Amino acid sequence: MNGAELFVAALENEGVTQIFGVPGEENLDVVEALRHSSIKLIVTRHEQAAAFMAATYGRLTGKAGVCLTTLGPGALNLTTGAAYAQLGAMPMVMITGQKGIRSRKQGHFQVVDIVSAMAPLTKMAHQIVSPATIPSMVREAFRLAQFERPGAVHIELPEDIAAEIAPDLKPVPLHPLEPPIAAPAALDRAAALILAAQRPLVMLGAAASRPHLAEALSAFVRRLQIPFFNTQMGKGAVAGGSGLYMGTAALSERDYIHSAIDRADLIICIGHDTIEKPPFLMGPNGPKVLHVGYNAATVEEVYFPHAELIGAVGPTLAQLADRLEGKLPNAGALLPLRAPILARLQDRAEESRYPLTPQRIVHDVRTVIPEDGVVCLDNGMYKIWFARNYRTSVANTLLLDNALATMGAGLPSAMMAALLYPSRRVLAVCGDGGFMMNSQELETAVRLKLNLVVLILQDNAYGMIRWKQAVDQFPDFGMTFGNPDFVDYARSYGVEGSRVESAEGLAPALEAAFARGGVNLVVVPVDYSENTRVLVEELRAFNASGSLQAS
Repeated sequence: MNGAELFVAALENEGVTQIFGVPGEENLDVVEALRHSSIKLIVTRHEQAAAFMAATYGRLTGKAGVCLTTLGPGALNLTTGAAYAQLGAMPMVMITGQKGIRSRKQGHFQVVDIVSAMAPLTKMAHQIVSPATIPSMVREAFRLAQFERPGAVHIELPEDIAAEIAPDLKPVPLHPLEPPIAAPAALDRAAALILAAQRPLVMLGAAASRPHLAEALSAFVRRLQIPFFNTQMGKGAVAGGSGLYMGTAALSERDYIHSAIDRADLIICIGHDTIEKPPFLMGPNGPKVLHVGYNAATVEEVYFPHAELIGAVGPTLAQLADRLEGKLPNAGALLPLRAPILARLQDRAEESRYPLTPQRIVHDVRTVIPEDGVVCLDNGMYKIWFARNYRTSVANTLLLDNALATMGAGLPSAMMAALLYPSRRVLAVCGDGGFMMNSQELETAVRLKLNLVVLILQDNAYGMIRWKQAVDQFPDFGMTFGNPDFVDYARSYGVEGSRVESAEGLAPALEAAFARGGVNLVVVPVDYSENTRVLVEELRAFNASGSLQAS
């Protein structure tokens, strides 16, 4: 057994079933070991897409996804994916090749210090220098990637170490890792804080969307009957039907949901990660904040909790609910604001304007996607509209990135969701700018025989930056571009494509695409004039009046 075979055996020991990547000559021993293993190698058309797919696997399963590239340029193409996983707390292990470290017959050709490049982007970056260290190194990589706070880990396997005969070693056995529950004294203090609150509110952050937490969070909300809102990445963390959902903080301040946030005297922040754009801005006169998380809060200028509960979130919340259930007469004090907040978000959702408004697009997508269907957003102006207006009732059914917020991740993320959930409807929503950053992965999706629909929102511009340019009163300059005929482009990959020609045409086009099966693409023009009308003018008028009845 050589080093590569021992390495692949260690991956099998971790339960790895698939690896995404673009191998090179420095990986050939690993590729050959994979050929004889139970692990499927899925070749993508760009290393960045491989990382996005591996990270999304980690996000949806809680187990580390794995991607593989060669040295130098291939490894450097993983850096955006590394930051995507690290900032988004998605467990991922990246494996890169390298020239031999004992002899280099090609000198320094393509040699870059990838370990140093990856160090600030990962929880660990390490080069393997001996086959004897492989079992322990792989075990540590997966342990670090998956344990709170999850993230990216990098392992570099030089080609001479991969080819070297390895000692007779077994993989390191796995063992369960369970964080402790918050201390009883801390639970008592938190309970006293909640008992004293007159207008409590729960916030669910990015770490509330861990796959194993949905039942515990739903039970906590149900038992205490405190209304809740969520951050963009916390959507769906509580099962639907509670009647306690107040909205999503897609903006940091002065949105409709902030009428409840501003009135609260205590916000219970569960799983908040300050890597997200702030859902609200703390100040000296704001509500008290109780931070509940696996890790201590990161104190920021706009986030400085008054108390903390640190430990395994599910069991900690259960013990907190034991202290409080049935003892909170003011639990629902903010609930009267719920109906008017949600009603304002439905304004113009069925307007028959063409090109379509963002509100109509979100509304029609919601009508064709079942509760367990998965919508994967790329990054653009539409992300704010989906975060505000798209209702979720199942965890991790609206996948968006509010951490690195990189363009180009929407299609690969949806491809991973389609691989994991072949019987569920999966939709990628991409702007024309973000789609073209990884559009080559249509070929990968076709090759994998995925059932997947890609919705392109076309405005021929980098729409979010163009909007902010206008809001800041800069001239309209430098943000527009041309596009291919997306329908013809899709068909060149063997993908069926269609274009929406009327306001009423989107939902039927999506239904037809899902009914056909396979990979389908739908193009819809979007009217982003609503960005200024709603997100600037309407919200400014609302905040000036201080009333949810303001127009």
